[in-house]
Amino acid sequence: MKKPTLLLFVLALTSLFTPSLKAQESQNASNKFFNHLAIGVNASTTGFGLDLAAPLSPYFTLRAGVDIMPDITFDTDVDVQASGHGYNIDDVTLTGSPKRTQASLLVNLYPSKRSSFFVSAGAYFGGKSLVGIEGQSDQLRELQAQYPDLGIIIGDYTLPVDAQGRVKGSLDVSGFRPYLGVGFGRAVPYKRVGFLFELGVQMHGTPKVKTEIGELGDLVSGSGDDDFSDIIDKLTVYPVIKFRLCGRLF
Repeated sequence: MKKPTLLLFVLALTSLFTPSLKAQESQNASNKFFNHLAIGVNASTTGFGLDLAAPLSPYFTLRAGVDIMPDITFDTDVDVQASGHGYNIDDVTLTGSPKRTQASLLVNLYPSKRSSFFVSAGAYFGGKSLVGIEGQSDQLRELQAQYPDLGIIIGDYTLPVDAQGRVKGSLDVSGFRPYLGVGFGRAVPYKRVGFLFELGVQMHGTPKVKTEIGELGDLVSGSGDDDFSDIIDKLTVYPVIKFRLCGRLF
């Protein structure tokens, strides 16, 4: 083979393999330590959120975000206790609200460089008030004038009622809540735009009753039969279902 022909053959091979080599090099470099940054918006059982994500390696991605639960209220009828006697008053209704703001710091683990399946671990911070409790009633005000120790039964405690017939408190959980989850989607997408779906749980333990008026009282007998008491008895972990749309900034 003559030298010019050999040179043309080598150049042809080089031009043939160069794109694939560049693509492979780009793929290997696509998820190195903090060389990309993605921003995401999400809707979930924790509310509406905004987060940032950056790769630590092709297998690990760091996520940090904030979720805001809007002020969605619900009403529930409650029992009243005074001087050791129980009352069932139909028109005494308390309003609950899951409104809160919480931050998160999570790490996604991907089993392979191109996998969309991941396991997530980390924690949520802040947002100690799982549910706010508030209510006021003329009937409660009249009863409180007769029984100064009047209280609303929540779980195994009674929330005190002030002279205006007002009740205000909350169901609180730990300010640090470990998190575990699984899902599909790259937190930092290979393309400009990506989608992520996630299922997980925050482990916050048994919610505790708090009051902003006076001091909690002990329940004489039995326990509350209302939505707040059900939350205390059954919601020891908080389920997270998340849909996330993200875009890569660079």
